Amino acid sequence: MPQGQPLAVPEDGLTTRQRRNRPLLMVHTGDGKGKSTAAFGLALRSWNQGWSIGVFQFVKSAKWRIGEQTVLERLGELHEQTGEGGPVEWHKMGSGWSWSKKQGDEEDHARAAAEGWKEIKRRLAAETHDLYVLDEFTYPIAWGWVDADDVAETLSNRPGRQHVVVTGRRAAPALLDVADLVTDMTKVKHPMDTGQKGQRGIEW
Repeated sequence: MPQGQPLAVPEDGLTTRQRRNRPLLMVHTGDGKGKSTAAFGLALRSWNQGWSIGVFQFVKSAKWRIGEQTVLERLGELHEQTGEGGPVEWHKMGSGWSWSKKQGDEEDHARAAAEGWKEIKRRLAAETHDLYVLDEFTYPIAWGWVDADDVAETLSNRPGRQHVVVTGRRAAPALLDVADLVTDMTKVKHPMDTGQKGQRGIEW
């Protein structure tokens, strides 16, 4: 398997193996399509390595079941049945987080987002997952539902070897400052520019 070569090697006292295995905080932002898609692709890779995966979806409606959810949950079931891959949990906002079973509407989203972030903080402290996908998490931060500085501090000081990927437009500067990898997806062309709506198999 080809290995990328770093442009610089810091004098940090770490071996190549130690430096390679440091946990990453990744941010997929920008106006282009594919931020969540790339994060879920990363989750598939992680599952194949036997990692525990926690997906926390912040904005999309709880009634909207995207294709990646079906696939990853079925992979989680496969792990339970055969031991292959890793465990998968998927939680989403809209009608209450899956662990709380509370019903709600749009007026409850701010409270639900704050509750979701508190749950993620608890799981980070307990080192529950190997990979956290915080899908569309930039929006509750931008709307002031979740404090950007608290997010940046918590994610930069998380214990153990926990990888985190955050998706969404207009990522907060505080989050970008502490991230290890930031990808800004720039839109060049999109079918919606010519009036074409999203379609099955592409958007969901």
